[in-house]
Amino acid sequence: MVLEKNPLAHRNEPECCGDGGEEEVRDLWWRVRWSAAMTAPVVLLSMGVDLPVIRDIPHDASGWMQLVWATPVVFWVGWPLLVRFVNSLRHLRFNMFTLIGLGVLAAWIYSVVALVAPNSLPHAATHGGMTLYFESAAVITVLVLLGQLLELRARKATGSAIRALMNLAPKTALLVRDGQEIETSVTAIQSGDVLRIKPGARVPVDGIVTEGSSAVDESMLTGESMPQMKEANAAVTGGTVNSTGTFLMRAERVGANTLLSQIVDMTAKAQASRAPVQRLADRVSAWFVPAVALIAALTFLLWWQFGPQPSFAFAVVNAVAVLIIACPCALGLATPMAVTVGLGRGAQLGVLIKNAETLERLGEIDTVMLDKTGTLTEGKPSVVEIFPLPGLSARDLLACAAAVEALSEHPLATAIVKAAEERNIPLATVTDFQSITGGGVLGNIGESEVFVGQASFLKKNGVFLDAECNARSTQFQAEGCTVVIVVLNEKPLGLIAIKDKVKVTTPAAIKSMHALGLKLQMITGDALATAQRVAKDLDIDEVAAEVSPKEKLLHVYKTKEGGRRVAFAGDGINDAPALAAADVGIAMGTGTDVAIQSAAVTLVKGDLRALHQAFALSRATMKVIRQNLWFAFLYNGLGIPLAAGILYPFTGWLLNPMIASVAMSLSSVSVILNSLRLRWFK
Repeated sequence: MVLEKNPLAHRNEPECCGDGGEEEVRDLWWRVRWSAAMTAPVVLLSMGVDLPVIRDIPHDASGWMQLVWATPVVFWVGWPLLVRFVNSLRHLRFNMFTLIGLGVLAAWIYSVVALVAPNSLPHAATHGGMTLYFESAAVITVLVLLGQLLELRARKATGSAIRALMNLAPKTALLVRDGQEIETSVTAIQSGDVLRIKPGARVPVDGIVTEGSSAVDESMLTGESMPQMKEANAAVTGGTVNSTGTFLMRAERVGANTLLSQIVDMTAKAQASRAPVQRLADRVSAWFVPAVALIAALTFLLWWQFGPQPSFAFAVVNAVAVLIIACPCALGLATPMAVTVGLGRGAQLGVLIKNAETLERLGEIDTVMLDKTGTLTEGKPSVVEIFPLPGLSARDLLACAAAVEALSEHPLATAIVKAAEERNIPLATVTDFQSITGGGVLGNIGESEVFVGQASFLKKNGVFLDAECNARSTQFQAEGCTVVIVVLNEKPLGLIAIKDKVKVTTPAAIKSMHALGLKLQMITGDALATAQRVAKDLDIDEVAAEVSPKEKLLHVYKTKEGGRRVAFAGDGINDAPALAAADVGIAMGTGTDVAIQSAAVTLVKGDLRALHQAFALSRATMKVIRQNLWFAFLYNGLGIPLAAGILYPFTGWLLNPMIASVAMSLSSVSVILNSLRLRWFK
C-alpha cells in the first residue's frame, strides 16, 4: 500500500489502495496467502465444532488456539491496515481504514477479554460460556486484503493506456556518425543527430526525414489506420512504426520534448487532477465516517439494552458489521477510477485532455466555435488566381506581394511565397516590415510602401477598390476563396485569390457533432462571403467573419454571457486568446505551440472527427461516474440498516461481519469494473 513515486502514480486516488505497482501487488499477494493459511484453522475451530477431532478439543483450549492463530493475522499480516487506521485517527482524516480498524480491533479485543477474563464482562455477554469472534477479526482482515489485491490489479489496468504509450518509445536507436551506424541508447540522442530507421523499427524521437522514403504507421498516436508516406523534409514522430522502407532522419526534439513524452506527461497530469463532481464524494466522505461510527455506537447500545441474550455479544457483532459494510471505498473510487480510464482512453484516440475538470466540462458544452483556416480546412492554402489592375502584369503583382509576405508566418503568406517560388520570381529586399493583427502585412521595397491584406482593413483606413476589382473580389469570395489586396503607396495594384481546401474529414465531423445536439459557429478573420460559402457547404449554423483576435475573444464572452457553454477550436496564434477564454479550448495538434498551450484539449492529428469523440467520451465518462456514485450510495444506504439488524425483529436474520466484508470488497470491485468499460469506448 505504498504509493510509489512514478509517472503513473495518481494523487487523486482514494486511500483504499496504492497505484498498483508490481512490488505492491506482490506484497499484497504474499499477505493474502499467509493470512488465509493462518485463518483457516481459526475458522475450523470456531465454526466446525461438530466435526470429528475438533469437537473433542476443550472449549478453553480451542479459544486459546484461535487467539494464537488469529493474532498474527490481525497484527502482523494485517499490519498495513492498522497503520492506515492509526494514521486516519492521528490526522483526523477518516476513511475506510478507520471503519475497518475499529471493527477488527473491537472483535479481537472483545474476544481476548472474553477468553482471558470472562468474569469482567456482563454475565449476559457470555451466556454462561465464552462467545469469541477471533474468526471474524481474522476473516475480515483476509477479505479486506483480498479486496485490496483485486482493486490494485484492476487499477493497474486503468493505467494501461499510458503504459501502452510509454512502451511505444524504443530503448535504442541507430546513430549514423562518420559513415558508421552505432546502436545507442535513446536517452543519449541529441538534437541534430542523424539516425537510420530500418523497416519495422520504431522512430525513436521527433525529427525530419533527410534521405530516403517510407510509409510510417502513426495509428497509435493519431488513430489513423493508413500508414502515411514520409519523404525528404517530412516530419516524423517518435513512437511511430516504419513499414518496409528505410530512411535517414535528423533528430529535432528529444527526451521530454518529444510529442510522445508530452502526451504521456499531459495524460498523467490530467489523471492526477480532480473533477468538480469529485467534490460531491469529498463532501459526503467528510461526514460519512463519523456518522457511521455514531450509527455503530447506537447499534451497540440498542442491542446491548434491548437485544436477546447474549445481548452484549449481539451488540459487538452487529456494531462490527455496521463498521465493515459501511467502508466508503466504493464511494472514493467512483470518480477517480472513471476519470483515469476515460483520460487514458482519450490519449489512445488522439485526444489529449489536460485535466479532469476539462473532461467533465466537455460533456456540458452546447456551442462549438470553429476557426476556419487549419481547423475546418487543411491549413495549406494555395494561390488560384492573380488579378492585376490595368498597367501591371500578374508576375509583377505576385513579386510585389511575395516580397513582403516572405517575412510573415501566416498560412496565406506561405501560399503567396510558394506561388512566387514556383514561377521562379526573385524577391526584393523589404525593410520596416510590420504585421498588423487582423489586417495584413506592411513593408518598404526601396522607397515604396507595400501593403498586402484584407479589403475591410483598407476601407477602415480610407483605401477603396474600383468597381472591377470589387466585382472580381466578390466573385472569388462566392467561390470560397480568400482574397488579399496588394497596395502600393496607398494605391491598389490588384488582388490575389487564395483557396484552402476543406479537410476531407470535416463534413463527417460536422455531421456527427450535429448528431450530438451541438450548435456550430464559424469564427474567422476571412471575408464574410468566403466564410458564408464554406459554412453553407458544411452546414454550419452561424457565421462570424472579418473578426480580429480581439473580436474573437469578445464573441466568446458574449456567447457565454448568453448562457451557452462554449468550446472554441482553433490552431493559430491569433486563436490563443479565444481558446483561453472559452469554457473548453480545443487546439489542433497540427497548429502552433501557442494555441496548443492555450487550449485544454489537443487533437493530436488535427482531425475534427476526434472532437466528436472527445465530446462523446466526456458524456460516457460522466455517465459512468453517475452510475458509480449511485451504486456506492445505494450500497451503503441499504447495507448499513441491514448490518444494524433492522430485519431481525421480522425475520430473525442478521448480517455476519464476514459477509459484510465480502460485500464491501465486491462493491469496490464492481465500481472499478464499471469504470473499466470505458477502455473499449469508440
